[in-house]
Amino acid sequence: MKKTVSRRDVLAKISAAAAAVIAAPAAKAAKATVQKLLVTADAPKDYDASKHQWVMAIDVNNCIGCGLCAEACKKENHVPEGPFYRTWVERYIITKPKPGSGVTRGETLVDCPNGGMKGYPEPAVAKDQIQHSFFVPKLCNLCHHSPCVQVCPVGATFDSPDGAVLIDPKYCIGCGFCIQACPYGCRFMNPVTHTAEKCTLCYHRISRGLKPACVEVCPTQTRVFGDLKNAAPDDPIHQFYAKNRVQQLKPHLGTEPRLCYAGIDKEVM
Repeated sequence: MKKTVSRRDVLAKISAAAAAVIAAPAAKAAKATVQKLLVTADAPKDYDASKHQWVMAIDVNNCIGCGLCAEACKKENHVPEGPFYRTWVERYIITKPKPGSGVTRGETLVDCPNGGMKGYPEPAVAKDQIQHSFFVPKLCNLCHHSPCVQVCPVGATFDSPDGAVLIDPKYCIGCGFCIQACPYGCRFMNPVTHTAEKCTLCYHRISRGLKPACVEVCPTQTRVFGDLKNAAPDDPIHQFYAKNRVQQLKPHLGTEPRLCYAGIDKEVM
């Protein structure tokens, strides 16, 4: 669920961003510092990011839309109240086609009230007109080729060696470029800190050997989290890849997400 940043908001801060771009050496130095020293920010000193490769997978077939994941994320990461989410759950309702239309499906309706945390209202269409419905958890797609990293003028957004895409708030100038660039709508501007935010896979947890909060609370094992560099053959993440037709959101964009899905409909992709 994307928190909209208007063009006016971006233009209001463009002078700061432009200054940062002009000061290219300083920006590059900042980015190098971030990548070298701050990859393990909020992580134990002995954590070595180069020895891990974190990935997440989601089995849509298991999701019941309980919203516990979004609620846990809010609490764990101190996300502000209001329409701000690092992860959320969307409901997709595909209606039956009209008689004689010659198509196999009708309209697709999508809603996500309160990030999916407090349930969903009755569908806007009669139940006997629903062909198929399902829930889809959303979060940062952990892109190999992250548009957000490419557009950040000061190196505040960066790729960690362990697969996480992180933001260092000390460098973020709140220009909103990364929010505009993200094709998955997973970023928002924190109204308190005025810096960009997104899912970090609960970096402070995974770097200590714990699971992300959303994975920990999921009652149906919809979310599967793992470390590809340290996974046993029977590890859940390997089983997910072996048993499912793995899908990615918007594969045509070439971002190569590390976040994978199973069971998503073409309307989601």
